[in-house]
Amino acid sequence: MSEQIAHPSGMIANGLELSIVEPAADTVVTIGTFDGVHLGHQHLIRQVIARAREIGCLAAALTFIPHPRTVLHPELPLAYLSTSPERVQRLKEQGFDLVVATMFTPELAATSAEEFMTALVRQVRMRELWVGHDFRLGRGREGDFKSLRSLGCKLGYTVHLVEPLLYDGHPINSTRIRKLIAAGEMEQAAELLGRRYSLSGQVIAGRHVGRSLGIRTANIACDPERVIPANGVYAAWAEVAGSRYMAAVNIGIRPSFGLTERLLEVHLLDFENNLYNTELSIEFVHYLRPELRFAEVSALVAQIQHDIAETRTILRADTYHEVDDNHG
Repeated sequence: MSEQIAHPSGMIANGLELSIVEPAADTVVTIGTFDGVHLGHQHLIRQVIARAREIGCLAAALTFIPHPRTVLHPELPLAYLSTSPERVQRLKEQGFDLVVATMFTPELAATSAEEFMTALVRQVRMRELWVGHDFRLGRGREGDFKSLRSLGCKLGYTVHLVEPLLYDGHPINSTRIRKLIAAGEMEQAAELLGRRYSLSGQVIAGRHVGRSLGIRTANIACDPERVIPANGVYAAWAEVAGSRYMAAVNIGIRPSFGLTERLLEVHLLDFENNLYNTELSIEFVHYLRPELRFAEVSALVAQIQHDIAETRTILRADTYHEVDDNHG
C-alpha cells in the first residue's frame, strides 16, 4: 500500500520498533488487520476492553499496514473496506486506550513469533493477548493459539481465544463482506459491517455527459485500493461540507456513450451548487439496477428520471440505524 500516514489518534511503528509506545500501565492486547472494523471485530474488541477495565489495565490494539497478504502474496490483489486512517480512527472510537499501526514489511514477516511476543511484553507491557480462532503470527504463521500460549508461560502473559461471531450460521469476516459489496448486496453488507458501506473522494472534472442530458452529476474516480460495489445504479446518501443529500449513484463505464473508464457518477437530488474539487462521501443504501446500454438518448433520460424517482421514494422511507452484534 503506497500511502504514508500519520494518525493523530494512533501511533505508527516501523515493524518491531515499538519503543514509541510508552503505556502508563500493563495492557490487554489484541492484534489484527481489522479491515472495516466490522461486527465480528467489534465482538472481539468489546471483550478485550471489558477485560482491561476489569483488571485495571489499558486496552491496546495493534493493527498492520498494509494487509499482510499484500506483502506475503503481492500477486493477489486486495481491495480494502476502509482506509488506514479510517481504521485507526474506528478502533479509537471503539474505546481502545492505545492503537498502534505497525508497518508490515518483509522483515517483519520473517520475524519469529517469540521475537514478536517478546517485543510486546517488553515495550507494550502486554499482560494478556486476546485473539480470534484463526489468528496466526510470526514467520511462516508459526504463532498459532497453542504456541502463543506456550510462549506466554515463558514470557509472562496469558492468551485468550474468542470464538467468531456468526451471521446466518457463518463467521462474519472481511472477506465475506468484500464479496457482498462487490456483488452489490449493500443491505446484507451493512448487516455485517454494523453500518452502511461508504466511499469518499474528490469530485473531478468529467465529460459533462450528465449536463448534456439535463441532469447534473459529480464524478469521483474509483480508488483502486478500495472495494467498489458492482456496476449499476444505487440509491445513496451523499455528504458534502457537512450536509446530507439524497443521491442516485451510477458505477460503471457509461456504455451508452462508448466510454471505458470506471467512475462513480453521483446525482445529488435538490442540489445545484458547484462540487468540483470538493470532498464527497457516498453511503450506499440500495442497489436499483445493473448498468445498461441504451440505443436512444431519450430512453436513457427516461430511465434516469425513473431511477431518481425511485431513489427519492426509497430514501424518504429510510429508517436505517446502525445494527448491533446480536446475531450469534
